[in-house]
Amino acid sequence: MAQVLEFKLPDLGEGLTEAEIVRWLVQVGDVVAVDQPVVEVETAKAMVEVPCPYGGVVTARFGEEGTELPVGAPLLTVAVGEPSEAPEPAAEDRADGSGSGNVLVGYGTGGARAARRRRIRPAPLAPAGQAASPAAARDTVTAAPAPAAGPASSAPAPGRASRVARASRAARADAAAASASQASAPADGPVPVISPLVRRLARQHGVDLRRLTGSGPEGLILRADVEKALRAKEAAGTDGVPAAAPAGIGAAAAGATGAVPLGTPPAARPAGVPGTDAGGRIPLKGVRGAVADKLTRSRREIPDATCWVDADATELLRTRAAMNAAGGPKISLLALLARICTAALARYPQLNATVDTEAREVVLLDRVHLGFAAQTDRGLVVPVVRDAHTRNAEALTDEFARLTEAARAGTLTPADLTGGTFTLNNYGVFGVDGSTPIINHPEAAMLGVGRIVPKPWVHEGELAVRQVVQLSLTFDHRVCDGGTAGGFLRHVADCVEQPAMLLRTL
Repeated sequence: MAQVLEFKLPDLGEGLTEAEIVRWLVQVGDVVAVDQPVVEVETAKAMVEVPCPYGGVVTARFGEEGTELPVGAPLLTVAVGEPSEAPEPAAEDRADGSGSGNVLVGYGTGGARAARRRRIRPAPLAPAGQAASPAAARDTVTAAPAPAAGPASSAPAPGRASRVARASRAARADAAAASASQASAPADGPVPVISPLVRRLARQHGVDLRRLTGSGPEGLILRADVEKALRAKEAAGTDGVPAAAPAGIGAAAAGATGAVPLGTPPAARPAGVPGTDAGGRIPLKGVRGAVADKLTRSRREIPDATCWVDADATELLRTRAAMNAAGGPKISLLALLARICTAALARYPQLNATVDTEAREVVLLDRVHLGFAAQTDRGLVVPVVRDAHTRNAEALTDEFARLTEAARAGTLTPADLTGGTFTLNNYGVFGVDGSTPIINHPEAAMLGVGRIVPKPWVHEGELAVRQVVQLSLTFDHRVCDGGTAGGFLRHVADCVEQPAMLLRTL
């Protein structure tokens, strides 16, 4: 007999407690191997492919794409048959010793592997027009294990076909019973909700889940359904604007007198009626939500200050051009600026630090993990170059290129995005001269670099056109005073103007 095992969303590390389903990689009825990625999720840190520790047939999936699940919530169930019936790992997995089934933090234990999938038509859960409850779907086997390796035929053996038929009949009976029970249940009966996050959101905002119609599979109530109800309540109660709402939500308010139809021009609105949110809303979740939380915490906890200076970057640009003309891999300007940062941090280590608020101590760090701000389609991310103080300009260029490509592709891991000790922010790529950046909590400082543009400059006693850049340093005033911050920034500016100063630290 096949055993049905439930695979739950694993701990993805770095204190993350939830993840959003971005894309399912398997369907119900697919045969999966041990450690095969089954779903792609987005956390507050990165996009992650989650491998399944079981080999067998997928019998159920929980959550549609876009659903947010907490760690420990069911992801899918797998029917694991007898050893002779269970799918074997791919040959390349066995060769490298992987495929152990040990899911670490959502990244799997093997390298790249070819997909080995075989579709088996799942048995129907319920007759047409009836919806099985989530509990029934979770506890019912809807597909049989894959047949043992043999001739190129996907049909199961006669004995196994009878098991599939029995499972199908049992599934239909259970689903019909559950549906009938749900139909006859009173108003205070079970609610089709799986996610604790959805229940908590509804409880915090006073939304009665029994009055909602779920948009998920089999009527499952999703977070989007609760948020839709909240928007309807807000529009009806605040703006006086009737909006489409689930049954029972805002029905009275929708018929209130003085309501203003959606799309009414501002000039036609009665006095005192504010505009609506018909322009749309952007959820603060995933990467965007994590950035919002971190920046808010930084502003709340860190007493920051900013100082800035203009520097003549003409010689820095000439130095880079000479290095690239000499042959070999090209050196990026960001790598040279990073090399200048690490040299300055060696002289002013107070800025490579963090504050232990409980012990009321400034903790000086002996390694420089340099973060750099990168704008992507998914929002602002700060990849981290580990041990940047040990890398030369060529190695820094390679690492910046690797992390930038991963950021654009959305494949950065949580380890790539955490642990920074100092951040370099090149906002000059946006065509701006200056900025007062917000410190990347819990770091102590951030260096901002504006665009490099030709400007009139006094050079060797004469007015000349030089390539000028504005440098700004935002620092935590708890770790140092303005003298230290000014000394650091001045040293950075001196190295920009005279790159030969870096020879002292090579």
